[in-house]
Amino acid sequence: MEEIVIPVIAISVTLLGLPWLILHYVTKWKQAPKITVEDEKVLDEMYVLARRLEERLDTVERIVSADHPEWKPGLNAPRTDGPAAIRDYQFDRRN
Repeated sequence: MEEIVIPVIAISVTLLGLPWLILHYVTKWKQAPKITVEDEKVLDEMYVLARRLEERLDTVERIVSADHPEWKPGLNAPRTDGPAAIRDYQFDRRN
């Protein structure tokens, strides 16, 4: 009896259970929320704004450096390019 039950269970799991499991997750993947056109527009606007703010910050740093030579921007934060990097700027006042 056991010689028949185990192969039947194995075949039924292979032929029914595995395809059901795969199709289940495929449909869940298709139902997952996707980025919309509006979301893309918002991301583009945020990117442009971040670039403008970064340019303004660089300008302010140049002005402050010209007025106060002892001031050094971002000594503790690594300087990276791009608006995705969020940086801390600290004043270093060595007198």
